[in-house]
Amino acid sequence: MIKKIIPAFFCCIHCIASYAQQTKDTAVYIGGKNILLSEVVVNSKLDVASFINRVKNDTTFYKAFKNLDILGYTSLNDIRMLNKKGETTASLYSKTKQIEQNGCRNTQIIKEQATGDFYTKSHHYNYYTAELYASLFFAQGTICGENNIVGDKDISTEGVSGMEKHKKQLEMLFFNPGKKINGIPFISNKTAIFDDDMSDKYDMSIDIQEHDTTNCYVFSIKVKPNYTNDVVIDEMITWFDCKTFEVLARNYTLSYDAGVYDFNVQMQVELTHFGEYLIPSLLRYNGDWKVIFKPREHGVFTATLFDFNK
Repeated sequence: MIKKIIPAFFCCIHCIASYAQQTKDTAVYIGGKNILLSEVVVNSKLDVASFINRVKNDTTFYKAFKNLDILGYTSLNDIRMLNKKGETTASLYSKTKQIEQNGCRNTQIIKEQATGDFYTKSHHYNYYTAELYASLFFAQGTICGENNIVGDKDISTEGVSGMEKHKKQLEMLFFNPGKKINGIPFISNKTAIFDDDMSDKYDMSIDIQEHDTTNCYVFSIKVKPNYTNDVVIDEMITWFDCKTFEVLARNYTLSYDAGVYDFNVQMQVELTHFGEYLIPSLLRYNGDWKVIFKPREHGVFTATLFDFNK
């Protein structure tokens, strides 16, 4: 009998402790959104409404990538294309250096090793994933006259067309998540996670955690089980510096099946500072894409950026 009572007793204690932990969280209703606050956030007296407004209108994350257009840096590039079995069929490993001088930038290849059919015979990229990567981290020729300005208006694809327009749309989807993106068939409105018709499809929460010795507000959103087919952003966790409210890291999962195309992408981004500039220092991507009339692509890449200079 005692042997049966003791485990039951400890099980009961565990349940009570678990319930007590759960009750420390507090749900608040802000701007039509239910948001769960951890005990430490409640005790911090955070102005939740102002914080959500900052999150909604954040430009620091996108600007960090824009800052790469005006800085010099070294990059280690590891790109792999996988088959259905998860085996590498093509790859690129390289070390490159972006040279920035007098308002212009270009990319120098320090070393490079490619396998499989990563390149075409004319040395063009054979994969859409590689083209996207190159548009982010490699300057094609010498590029001049760029800036790192992020305006108040919604980012648009005005003035670009064709492949450049598609790459711009993907960049906006990946590096400005949560904003409405015009021009992408079937999903433009589904990326605006703070709009009234989208926000109720998510569970949202705020916590405080330390990230690389910096205290951060951690804002998390996760799609509710009943709405997995109605959203593009399935989950997103963002670390905001408690003092500056700059984004210091973000993990997110995007997916959608529109019939003529589908995708499932996981990304992790770490940011750091170089002087006054917030910049990405590490980016991990694991993405599966299928566009009608084109073969499916499953690409995995890691970009490691360092040695920034101006």
